[in-house]
Amino acid sequence: MRLILMFALFVGFGVLGPVSGSGLFATEAVAKENVPAKQLFGRKRLPADLKARSVGFYSRGCLAGANAMPVDGPYWQAMRLSRNRNWGHPALIDYLQWLAREAAAKDGWPGLLVGDISQPRGGPMLSGHASHQIGLDADVWLTPMPNRRLSRKEREEMSAVAVTQTGPNEVYPHVWTDAHFRLIKRAASHRSVQRILVAPGIKKKLCQTETGNKAWLRKIRPYYGHNYHMHIRFRCQPGSKGCKPQNPTPAGDACGKPLAWWYTKAPYADPSKPKKKVKPKPPVTLAGLPNACRTILAASDKSGAGAIAYGKSAAKPTPFDTLLNGAAPPLPKPRP
Repeated sequence: MRLILMFALFVGFGVLGPVSGSGLFATEAVAKENVPAKQLFGRKRLPADLKARSVGFYSRGCLAGANAMPVDGPYWQAMRLSRNRNWGHPALIDYLQWLAREAAAKDGWPGLLVGDISQPRGGPMLSGHASHQIGLDADVWLTPMPNRRLSRKEREEMSAVAVTQTGPNEVYPHVWTDAHFRLIKRAASHRSVQRILVAPGIKKKLCQTETGNKAWLRKIRPYYGHNYHMHIRFRCQPGSKGCKPQNPTPAGDACGKPLAWWYTKAPYADPSKPKKKVKPKPPVTLAGLPNACRTILAASDKSGAGAIAYGKSAAKPTPFDTLLNGAAPPLPKPRP
């Protein structure tokens, strides 16, 4: 990489000084190609002023024309504001607000605490998730919203309440309520929801509780972790050319044999150690993302998006420069 940059500088400046403006642009382009994509996208504080569009796959892509989940709403509050991950495809943001209203009015759930959605332009993240890159994933805590506005400090430090342990366990009877069941069922009822990831114990409790039509349980998929939040995944939306859908969930309610597998040793067995030392994969660069992500990254900021997200009087999120330089405080544990 050092040799490439030296060559670029030589071409851009020549022996006696700058030879042309194009040389400078070439130098900048070469440097950007070698920067991890997570840094390029992590520095963008506002969405691209382009038509809303999810590009690529959930774990390898980007997002244009994102809308913000406002940090405060009548039936929701956004958490972990310093991460600046309360952005998503407009259809997903509309859905989250719909879910918050419906759950409060009909399910006895006072309000949503909304965790990570996506960065303003999606893309790989500086820390945490492998997915959440195209604005179609959202983490919703399984902790009811309190009847007051949380401070910024509380939103950074407060931990979600686990409703079960990870792995092959049961829900905590002193934590789980009928309102949890109703909330998750309503979340899965929307036609655009592709799947919802939860801990095996939550899936098991849902299967035990549902006495009517279990078709919606097809969308509820057990997975590692996810014992204090549900991970909602939306389908690719109309107009999102280049969005790669995930394979459909298998037919059936997945309450029988598929769930029983999570209560065996197989999902938790330690993988055998490789005979040879495996070299870590290098971080993804722009070359590893769809070509459209270059346009999205270079686009102008969406006017007024920050005011919608944080309000005119709200403090801006912690600058990502601090995270890039390693000066940001550690993320709370457990971290949704």
